[in-house]
Amino acid sequence: MSEFASIALHIMLYERLADELAALIAKGPLRPGDRLPSIRRLAEQKRLSISTVVQALRQLEDRGWVEARPKAGYFVGSPSIPLPEPQPAAIDYQPTDVAVTQRLLAVLRANDSRDFVPFGNACPAPELLPVARILRLYGRVARHYPKLLTDAGNTWTHNNLPALTRQIVKHSMEWGKVLDPAEITVTNSCAEAINLCLRVVTEPGDTVAVESPTHFVFLQILENLGLKALEIPCHAQHGLSVEALALATRLDAVRACLLIPNANNPLGTTIPEDHKRRIVRLLAERNIPLIEDDISGDLHFEGPRPPPLKAFDETGNVMLCSSLSKALSSGIRVGFVAAGRHKNAVDLQKALLNGITNPISQMVVAEFMESGGYDRHLRALRRALARQVQCVSAAIAEHFPEGCRISRPKGGYVLWVELPERCDASVLHREAIAAGIAFTPGELFSASGLYRHYLRVSCGYPWDARMAAGIEKLGRLLARQRFDERAPGDGYRHSPTEPGWQR
Repeated sequence: MSEFASIALHIMLYERLADELAALIAKGPLRPGDRLPSIRRLAEQKRLSISTVVQALRQLEDRGWVEARPKAGYFVGSPSIPLPEPQPAAIDYQPTDVAVTQRLLAVLRANDSRDFVPFGNACPAPELLPVARILRLYGRVARHYPKLLTDAGNTWTHNNLPALTRQIVKHSMEWGKVLDPAEITVTNSCAEAINLCLRVVTEPGDTVAVESPTHFVFLQILENLGLKALEIPCHAQHGLSVEALALATRLDAVRACLLIPNANNPLGTTIPEDHKRRIVRLLAERNIPLIEDDISGDLHFEGPRPPPLKAFDETGNVMLCSSLSKALSSGIRVGFVAAGRHKNAVDLQKALLNGITNPISQMVVAEFMESGGYDRHLRALRRALARQVQCVSAAIAEHFPEGCRISRPKGGYVLWVELPERCDASVLHREAIAAGIAFTPGELFSASGLYRHYLRVSCGYPWDARMAAGIEKLGRLLARQRFDERAPGDGYRHSPTEPGWQR
């Protein structure tokens, strides 16, 4: 066979394999997020050379059918997602009084029904969590450590269980900078950790810089503490704008900064490492305490675990807050804060407000981590969530009307969707709840009421026919709302560029 003929045969073989795999993906046997057989396995199954299989997979990657993940292999992608990413909102850099709780409670109550298609509450499905293993550990710990129920004490000096502190420090080795055990305080949740930090570094009436959009729990806490929010715009790929943060904090007005640098909720973005360094350095130089929520940092989709802002802290200015139970079971209620130079003040607030964190639960989490069960569970959970995000993304791209945009999460399990400006996500939410579908309207992620034509979709539950039908129904409701010709003032938010249209 001539060299030309050999090359032609190679091309024919890898193109045939690429077309065969693409057909399997298009027709359904292979779904977004599924892992493909290894290169060697495909070569053996198809009786092809390694180089032919590699070329076929690269061609599929170029088409968007598959994606390569370092040290993990090839996974089915979502070639059907033509939607661009959301645009940042126009922000005026004015501190805003926060008042979201009443609106939020109404939405959460509506979203809470088990009968609804669960795109509302951001949490992994129970079937993805190691509940049976955790229950067995509770029984074992209660039998082997009965004194934990009687000798725990009730002050901060007895709060941290040494076994859990050791595991937190050990787990932090993955971040590239090991936490100092002396700065760790175990809490009842990540939310409690954030609450304690804000109480330490702010007073009522102070201004706190937050990402825009930001998690509504942050806004609830700020409202409860009488604090103002200063919204800082975020890029759909890179997260917080460092330049905007520098502009907003140039004067002595911002008392603290509260960020979600990894797998942001609701955007899903992860701030690049060089931006993280700049943020940490900027706020340290300006003596503005930096509180970070790293609750989804372990739920990254590819590559090594992204470091938190704390990994770049040289002055003790960063207060790292996280949860060890979010990925295990929300009922465990175990989080922590590495509070840097604010450690003693955080401990005092902890003792005054909530007392010690349940020592039985601390020991259960410590033993689960020490056994290696936590890391194994995280690997499986990451794979499941990545697949679910892919499936929901593909369905939104297929069924939502023209003009929508969708985020590209780097981790976690939420999607941020921008609708055409004429649409109103709060109106859509009422219609969706009537149809048995839950999600969270975008305006709840802003102190100033931005993002009325945005929504957050949770991807915490496995993809099935019920979920698919829910997205399809949402798309129909959106299409109807978008082209509705009802008069202004009916609750729809129309484009500000259209004369005469006002809310």
